[in-house]
Parts: sequence; C-alpha cells; structure tokens
Amino acid sequence: MTTYLVDVHHRTHTCPANPEPHPYDTRRTIVAVLPRQPCRSPITVRSGATTAVIDCGRHEPAARQCDACRNTIIKRRTTATYTGAVGATAGAAA
Repeated sequence: MTTYLVDVHHRTHTCPANPEPHPYDTRRTIVAVLPRQPCRSPITVRSGATTAVIDCGRHEPAARQCDACRNTIIKRRTTATYTGAVGATAGAAA
C-alpha cells in the first residue's frame, strides 16, 4: 500500500451569519509518501490474443484490492489559524 502522510491547516473566522469560529479555507500538505510493496494478487487481463498481468490496484475496486495496492492516508497534524471577525459592512463599497 502507498501511504500518504498529510498535514491539515484550517483558517477560521467569525462573521455575522455565524458567530462561532468556523473554517473558511482548508489546506492539505503531503508531508511524506511511503512507497507500496509489490501486488499480492495480480490480475491477468486478456484482449484478443494478447494477455497481460497487472496489479489488482489498477483493475479492481478498492474493496477488492490487496493490502499492498490499497492507498492509505494518515493525517499527521491538524492546525488552525483564527484570522478575526468579519464585519457586517466589510463587503460594502461606497
């Protein structure tokens, strides 16, 4: 399985419509990629007289893929930055 290590950062604010701090922008950063192992259940695909053996991850849905072909995402860290309150007249221009 290929494992992706991800950091998540939320930018939050408050506004007249929702006085509780809430995210308005979420960024995800891939920190590391750990390569996968060889496929444990390769699939033979035929097209006419031609055959090929491919990884099950290229052919099968996720539920039927072997553990070596299935992707895994691990959230390493989640952070948030509060950017302040947005005023009721912030978008109005004179």
